[in-house]
Amino acid sequence: MAINSTGRPTTPADNQSIAQDVKTFSGSRGLLQAEPLLFEVGATDKCGVDLPRVPEHKTRLGGLERKDAIGLPGLSEPEAMRHYVRLSQRNYAIDLGLYPLGSCTMKHNPRLNEKLARLPGFADVHPLQPQSTVQGALALMGELSRWLCAITGMEAVALSPKAGAHGEWCGMMCIRAALADRGELAIRRRVLVPESAHGTNPATAAECGFEIDELPADATGRVDMQVFTDKIGPDVAAIMLTNPNTCGLFERDIREIADLIHEAGGYFYCDGANLNAIMGKTRVRDLGVDAMHINLHKTFSTPHGGGGPGAGPVVLSKRLSAYAPLPYLVRDGDQWQLIEDDAQSQEKPFGRLCAFHGQMGMFTRALAYMMSHGADGLRQVSEDAVLNANYLLARLSDEMSPAFDGACMHEALFDDEFLKNTGVTTLDFAKAMIDEGYHPMTMYFPLVVHGALLIEPTETESRESLDRFADTLLALAKAAKAGEQAKFTNAPVLAPLQRLDETQAARHPVLRWRET
Repeated sequence: MAINSTGRPTTPADNQSIAQDVKTFSGSRGLLQAEPLLFEVGATDKCGVDLPRVPEHKTRLGGLERKDAIGLPGLSEPEAMRHYVRLSQRNYAIDLGLYPLGSCTMKHNPRLNEKLARLPGFADVHPLQPQSTVQGALALMGELSRWLCAITGMEAVALSPKAGAHGEWCGMMCIRAALADRGELAIRRRVLVPESAHGTNPATAAECGFEIDELPADATGRVDMQVFTDKIGPDVAAIMLTNPNTCGLFERDIREIADLIHEAGGYFYCDGANLNAIMGKTRVRDLGVDAMHINLHKTFSTPHGGGGPGAGPVVLSKRLSAYAPLPYLVRDGDQWQLIEDDAQSQEKPFGRLCAFHGQMGMFTRALAYMMSHGADGLRQVSEDAVLNANYLLARLSDEMSPAFDGACMHEALFDDEFLKNTGVTTLDFAKAMIDEGYHPMTMYFPLVVHGALLIEPTETESRESLDRFADTLLALAKAAKAGEQAKFTNAPVLAPLQRLDETQAARHPVLRWRET
């Protein structure tokens, strides 16, 4: 223990036990400032800016004018800035540390991407500008489309979906339109969805009016081919398959699955959220895929927002390309044009997916990422992502319990067998990770594995970063087995808020501020 001249410990580790018991008058703990809710900081009867009174004017809101005060508190600029900076100190972030969420691909967002996204003409483009004034932006969208089609080998791409689930909906609506065009929509009502698919897949199929028929996994964590074969029939519209699946495993029978679904007259939708594992190594066209969404905010490093921004372009095979939604991009000589309505189209678009054309900032960032890496660099991204995941799998396997035998793809999946008879649950383990300064990995998902812990390190973590993370998890696993139950059941003790009643919060959320 390091001791100063007055006999006090000087290192953070030595001071930790003392720090836990310290109570402060302000509620702050050193540089971590106490911060109440915005409504508690400000007051509704004051304003942080001095604006002239609005002159009398005739309303154009057609009876939709606000009748009462909006009820937002007024803050000065320093108060507002400090409020959000203090809240940011309570957040985990990819710029703060390794973000091991499985199925999320929380990779570093290169600053080069940010620099280019802020260039005039991209950052300030408006969706209602005449197309003649945004030819540069449209050319960028065209180049992004070219890269996405080259990477996947697909015929066409719809850029407008805003996120993964939105992209799924787009792809399934293309399939629905194709079935309607064939006169088979009333017959083909069933969509096959493996247990190992992403959870949004069955929800998307149901939203598009299909019936869900679940496919179980076999002992290796992949689609049970015998059950799949038995379920194929003339009423099947499609299969929605995630590959690599959410067990972090490549579906080795994927080509046979594609052939069988096509022979039965159905379509193959592939969830592309895990493209980071196979990008540059495998073209999804060669796997028999008809439609696949691509998460630019995963594979191509554009930021994950808090519900936005995001982008989920959908690549389509020749069988479905005619049904891509409006608007879509075409090149007419030296000019780029967005086809905005059915009258302009020579194809069979299923309709318009959203008001405008996509997320320009996401497009710019993604293309910057692709061009800075090049084809060989994108291939190395996948290779390094798979290498990092298998490194963690090898390092953790002695103390933690892998869910399946053998190597994984881009994410390593463990079950809770290593916690058996310790009195520590998967949730307890996750809470203890917070005390260690890590955001937990994806917990309890996929559902095919009991007490799942799904880790995706991505390619952007160094070996030193992976070793520090692995050493922490190994230490926690050993502590659980050594009977240090309180370390886990009381966690987190070092977070701004301790353990909450998450079930109650989910079932009865308080979404509106009411002054008591």
